[in-house]
Amino acid sequence: MSEPTSLALAILALPLAAAVLAWLSAANATTKKLAHLPLILACAAAAVLAVILLGQMLDGHESRYTSEPLTWFAAGQLDVHFTITVDALATVMLGMITFIATFIALFSSGYMHGDRGYARFFAVMSFFVFSMCGLVLANNFLLLVAFWEGVGLCSYLLVGYYFEKPSAAAAARKAFLVTRLGDTGFLLGIFLLWKMGGGHTDLDLLFAHIRDHPPDPGLLTTACLLLFCGAVGKSAQFPLYVWLPDAMEGPTPVSALIHAATMVTAGVYLLARCAPLFVLCPEAQIVVAGVGGITALLAAFLALGQTDLKRILAYSTVSQLGYMFMALGTGGAISPAFAVGAAMFHLFTHAFFKALLFLSAGSVMHAMGNVIDITRFSGLRKVLPITHLTFLCGAAALAGVPLLSGFWSKDLILESLTEASESASPYSAGYFVLFLNACLTAGLTAFYTFRAYFLTFWGPEKIPAEAGDHAHESPRSMTIPLMVLAVGAVFVGGVVQPFTHWFSDFLGTSPSLTETQAPIARAVEHHLNWTLISISASLAIAGIVLAYVLYRDGQEKPLGGIDTLLALSRNKLYVDEVYYALIVRPAEVLAFLVRVFDGFLDGLTRLVAAMPRLLAALIRPLQNGLVQFYALAMALGLTVFVAFVIFRMAR
Repeated sequence: MSEPTSLALAILALPLAAAVLAWLSAANATTKKLAHLPLILACAAAAVLAVILLGQMLDGHESRYTSEPLTWFAAGQLDVHFTITVDALATVMLGMITFIATFIALFSSGYMHGDRGYARFFAVMSFFVFSMCGLVLANNFLLLVAFWEGVGLCSYLLVGYYFEKPSAAAAARKAFLVTRLGDTGFLLGIFLLWKMGGGHTDLDLLFAHIRDHPPDPGLLTTACLLLFCGAVGKSAQFPLYVWLPDAMEGPTPVSALIHAATMVTAGVYLLARCAPLFVLCPEAQIVVAGVGGITALLAAFLALGQTDLKRILAYSTVSQLGYMFMALGTGGAISPAFAVGAAMFHLFTHAFFKALLFLSAGSVMHAMGNVIDITRFSGLRKVLPITHLTFLCGAAALAGVPLLSGFWSKDLILESLTEASESASPYSAGYFVLFLNACLTAGLTAFYTFRAYFLTFWGPEKIPAEAGDHAHESPRSMTIPLMVLAVGAVFVGGVVQPFTHWFSDFLGTSPSLTETQAPIARAVEHHLNWTLISISASLAIAGIVLAYVLYRDGQEKPLGGIDTLLALSRNKLYVDEVYYALIVRPAEVLAFLVRVFDGFLDGLTRLVAAMPRLLAALIRPLQNGLVQFYALAMALGLTVFVAFVIFRMAR
């Protein structure tokens, strides 16, 4: 086994060990208070190993390292191996996951202090990180599915962490069931690829077989779209996005982990890893980009009128994921390395500023007595000075303020769309429409982000009654992670990409992005597109200025005709109600009818089974084991028979 794969296995083992130790710590009150230490130490150590792994990948002579295949199970023609692959794509993901998780775990130690489920929380969080790292490293589709479902299980347990609260239990069920819809398509796609891929389930072998033995284009497109169903569910894209806003019922650090480093990033990573398949299917590519565009704009609109700070950030995540899918959908029209690089760069920067925003929202919630409605507090700049500055850094990065991380990564996505619109793709006009859609979404993002900022931190100081008279800044265990993530949200994007192009160039070494390319792909070179930079900067500034004009006093105010749009946004366009009327309610009626019919069948079955017992009850007294009774019965029988014969002869 090569040293890079050994390091990767060590990174995978650390959070698993932390999960076991955190679970064991629940044995007594003393160790329970230390349940956070295994996760913090494991993630910190894993992050250090990820940096070492990155150095080895940069200095190594190979661009991909694969572990020796170990048979996991075999059934007929299906032979499934436990293999992991380390390349640039996996290395970047491992570093991001473990680094972000380290500071979320540190923040959680202060935020969850005193909670009676303290050990359970950190045990599941540790297993969450383990499952996501395993998903990233898996080089076999069925192994990937195992970790994929592990991620889903952990999200269910953490969203429903406060299971005694009905809304939290309902949110967990909703997340689990909605994502199962996407996972059904995902599994069907995997088995279809297995049939087309020469019986291989290892990703490298399957991709190579399909590249060397091209299957029917329609069948391959179907398989890709089925895989995309899984990504739609996990990454909360239209129409399966409805679970993510409700997932805010879990503890705030859970929201940060789900939105920044795990769960929702799994779908983006899946499509990036499967780029060799998608670049061969232009129809699948435009569907991916189109769904991403619809989701980005829809979620941005839904965020406009929300008053729950965490829900605003949740819709923001859905929208930004839509941006990533738009970039991934250009991989057949332009260089796959450029398209995937743009999507993964935005995922990378998004991890920093979205984790920062959620943890800052958690700090606000912690100080406000668990109140998170932005209409119930205002003017918190002086009450929470550190939280204010860190939230501002995250908001500015999300809004795309020039020179901050989000600005550079968003511009790379806009560039991928413009290049695709100028390519030889038959869908080039569609990509231009998506570019306009992305620009509109960028303006809305800046507006709703700074609406939340001004309503929370500006205007007269207003503290809800739940906070009492002791509202104050969060402890250092919570503010230190905020400050570290704020530095990343401001600087990390500019350091790794726009001037050196290091991030894209490093990702471009992944063989999966260089071995397969669509015949119509347009070659793209990295450069500073000043036209796009000007458009993007103007949209961000315009959105921020409009939010400042409307909400600088920290208060909502009547906005005339716009109030109708905001009301639609606040009510989520009644999508949940439509889903309930068209899907949930009919399913409930069907379940009731099935239950009634099942009861009828059960009763009928019991009746049929009871008939022999009834007949036996009538006959059983004849078999009582008494000889004299049998002799009497024989004599009576003989008497009746003789009497009958005599009667017949007399006639």
